[in-house]
Amino acid sequence: MTMMSDPIPATSRQGWFSRGEAWLDSKGKGAWIAAMVLGFVFFWPIGLALLFYMIWSKRMFGKSCTRTSWKQNRMTMSSSTGNSAFDAYRAETLRRLEEEQTNFEAFLERLREAKDKAEFDQFMDERARKPHGDDESA
Repeated sequence: MTMMSDPIPATSRQGWFSRGEAWLDSKGKGAWIAAMVLGFVFFWPIGLALLFYMIWSKRMFGKSCTRTSWKQNRMTMSSSTGNSAFDAYRAETLRRLEEEQTNFEAFLERLREAKDKAEFDQFMDERARKPHGDDESA
């Protein structure tokens, strides 16, 4: 009686498209843009197809590439190495980096809000300086 084992690794079971997509995701949005540009240079329908795929999958305007790769890396790094001191150091470093990322994203949001408020205040000041006689029609 022979045991049925899976001699084919998981990565080779994935199609070439899935492997290519995962590879580009691990490199980030810049790799997707470079692939699209190269597609346009060598054969424009390939570049166009990549552009449509990037828009459809929300890779063009979203943060999906970096977020996905960060989550995948985080999950693969969650396994123990057997060295408790290193595992503790790694866990603390990852926690600190996540906290810094959250703080930085909050800072960027406050910066955007301040810029929006300044632009709105400038608009309201310009509007207040205009003569009000122009609003009436004859």
